[in-house]
Amino acid sequence: QNIPTHLPSLHTHTPITMAPPKTLLDKIVYAIRQQPAASANGVSRAAIVKYLSAEFNVDKTKAASKKAFKDGVSKGILIQTGQSFRVKGDKVPEVAEEPKVTIEELKEGKGPAAESGDTVTVKYEGKLTDGTIFDSAKSFEFTLGAGEVIKGWDQGIAGMKVGGKRKLFVPSKLGYGKRGAAPEIPPNADLQFEVKLKSIE
Repeated sequence: QNIPTHLPSLHTHTPITMAPPKTLLDKIVYAIRQQPAASANGVSRAAIVKYLSAEFNVDKTKAASKKAFKDGVSKGILIQTGQSFRVKGDKVPEVAEEPKVTIEELKEGKGPAAESGDTVTVKYEGKLTDGTIFDSAKSFEFTLGAGEVIKGWDQGIAGMKVGGKRKLFVPSKLGYGKRGAAPEIPPNADLQFEVKLKSIE
């Protein structure tokens, strides 16, 4: 039995969304949808241009790409906020807010404030939220902002002055996270520290 040759090609059933982007504006839309948004405003122009260069060999310096961005906005296809773009009608990206340390100033110190790169010496006591003390030291030295300690300390001790005292409430993500620090600190534990800044070098 002869196979009929007039059957429609399978390609006719391919969804429109799967069609390869042809115009530069199509490619920009495609690039936005393929990348995780850095904020609710969408994807940065730099990230889009980088993607276009890598995936479609679009020259980064082309004035055409600038025009395509502009056309996309003027035609109502793209929404621009600052230097970020998203596709109109697409769901606004949900970007989780970065956790922050809550600082309670117990005593203001004197002199210059501790900055990233300074070597600082502190006295501290660390507690779990149930009040269990898991660590303490009369003198502990580290370089601020160098990643030598948990992120909560790099954030919470910056700006302190010698003689100053702070209470830091450190969310798990800025502490020891999902892994914890066995056996003292369980996974996903929020932490509290009372810190006194003894010296800055």
